[in-house]
Amino acid sequence: MNAEKVKELKLHAANVRKMAIEAVYSANSGHPGGSLSAADIITYLYMEGMNIDPKDSKNPERDRFVLSKGHCSPALYGALAERGFIPKEDIKTFRHTDSYLQGHPDMKGVKGVDMSTGSLGQGISAACGMAECAKLDNKDYRVYVVMGDGESEEGQVWEAAMFAAHYKLDNLTVFLDFNGLQIDGDVRDVMNPMPLDKKFEAFNWNVLRIDAHNFEEIEAAVNEAKATKEKPTLILANSVKGKGVSFMENKAEWHGAAPKKEQYEQAMEELDAYIKKVGGEA
Repeated sequence: MNAEKVKELKLHAANVRKMAIEAVYSANSGHPGGSLSAADIITYLYMEGMNIDPKDSKNPERDRFVLSKGHCSPALYGALAERGFIPKEDIKTFRHTDSYLQGHPDMKGVKGVDMSTGSLGQGISAACGMAECAKLDNKDYRVYVVMGDGESEEGQVWEAAMFAAHYKLDNLTVFLDFNGLQIDGDVRDVMNPMPLDKKFEAFNWNVLRIDAHNFEEIEAAVNEAKATKEKPTLILANSVKGKGVSFMENKAEWHGAAPKKEQYEQAMEELDAYIKKVGGEA
């Protein structure tokens, strides 16, 4: 990946973060922390990594994406808007009663959403079914998942992990967004799921480890997953909760809280300053 492409993706990701903050602020509710930690991964997939087309969003040959941690929909909606699936101005309607952009993704109401999610553990399970369907139908599309570290405490996740390995779903790539924090605090204090890498390896997955905010590492991991045969791939992505907004970073209290006016303005100023630093226009 050349420097110009990295710059382009950084700018897209900053816009996704701005829209995520805009959504949560406009609704006065939502989940900014995990949305910001996953923003670079989701941005890469929608802007570069996946075979998708906003003009043909139901193409049966398209790659699929499942946001298993569905409460982080602000980042997904931001990426959908940035790629052209939905109007950017609709972001401000997030979680409003008459809006199609509700707190969790709805595949029936939102163009570009491949699976309705919210109940943790169900997203990765549905993704396994999608990947198995591709195998049965001799299709080449791939299935991508973003799940949370707190979500890995769900037993259903491990049933899905066993299923994916048993059926050799090498067309399934799961990003585990490891920011280390969930709603009640450090994941290791709430219900310690560690060591996640060794657990998935024991379930016969191909396991890669990356910096969730490094686009070159994200792309390299996606390419390695594509080259891996007869095993699903887990990409353990070390991230920062609240990434990109100084007062939200590494703070569990921003898991599910909306910024006040002054905080919203500071967040937007910081992201605009980042955009100018990278070389774009705020």
